[in-house]
Formats: sequence, structure tokens, C-alpha cells
Amino acid sequence: MRLPNSAHTSRPWRIHELTRDFRLEDVWALPTAGGRDDFPRLVQLIASFDPLRSSSAAIRTLFAIRRRVGELLGLDDPEAGLGSRVPRLRDRLPADLRDGPSGPQSEVLPFTSLYLTEDEWAAEIANRTVHGVLHLGWVPDDVGGYRGQMAVLVKRNGLLGAAYMAAITPFRHLIVYPRMLRGIERQWRCTIAPLEPLQFRPDL
Repeated sequence: MRLPNSAHTSRPWRIHELTRDFRLEDVWALPTAGGRDDFPRLVQLIASFDPLRSSSAAIRTLFAIRRRVGELLGLDDPEAGLGSRVPRLRDRLPADLRDGPSGPQSEVLPFTSLYLTEDEWAAEIANRTVHGVLHLGWVPDDVGGYRGQMAVLVKRNGLLGAAYMAAITPFRHLIVYPRMLRGIERQWRCTIAPLEPLQFRPDL
């Protein structure tokens, strides 16, 4: 379910310190009911997501098209990424977050983890169109438990970035996120054995 932006902005997330010049695109409630200590399991689930192996044919097709367009237009060339076209947000981290765990690195998605706390995980991405942040939070629900919450923050790269976001937003809202969240819900419910927990160590 999509949530109002205030569901993100009203919480004292550490990500606010880093993204004052970013636009909050949308906020989603994740169908991942759990206990207080289940957040690391959600982080691992999201970090391991592979859109090209999704159970949804629509998601597989859209991401395959995006990958092909990116290759043709050079949208994802290294010189357009983090540390090249834009500075890394990790350079903005306060000392406590910089010295703490950054979180898992996806083997598939081009996101770079920023930081991991007991109830937040953030990862960033940059290409020729945008500099973006994926933020996960672990929030209390209405029945005494907890659930995940996801926010997407973006800084557009000029007219190209604005046109790109305008073009993909309907697909994100109507196809990608609804189907992706249903897949996350199935994986969350069908997991019999807990995922190996993340350890909150500075060397991660």
C-alpha cells in the first residue's frame, strides 16, 4: 500500500540528515509483519531481490527493457555513477554512521549500501538520469508488532532526469511496486527457516 509522504517525513530517520536536497518520490508500507528483531531479515530479503528473476513477467520485461536502453544510451556508464558524476552520500555520513555497519551489498542491483542501524537501512544509486536513495525502515504496526516501510528519494539530473522520472513513474506505481510487494509478501510468509541474521559490527 502506498502511504502519504508524512509517513516518512514525520519519523526521526537518520536519512533526513543526508537527503535534504533530494525529493521524496513515494512511500510504501511493506507486507512484512514481524517482531522487533526481524528487521535484518527484511534487509537481506530486499538486498537479494533480482528483478530479472522475478515471478512477475511484467517486472522481468520492464527491467530487461530498462537494462537494454541503459546499454544503448550509456545511462549506466561508470563515469555517470557514484564518485564520478555525483559525490557519494557516504561522504556526508556523521561519524557514528560512518563507523558503523553499511549493510549488505546487492549482487544484482546497482545500489551501494550507505548505513545500517537497528531500524534503518539506506542504499544509493546514480546514473545519467538520477541520484537516488532506497530507504527501508522498521516501524510499529497497529497490532503490537512491526512491519517494513520503504521510501524512494531522488535528485534528478536536469531535463533528462525529469523526463526519465516522468516516463517511468506510471510503470513504477501501477506495475513494478504492486507486483514486487506481492512477491515480497510471498517470500516473507513462505520463509520457513529464518535468514542468517545480520551482525551489527563495524567491519561489515
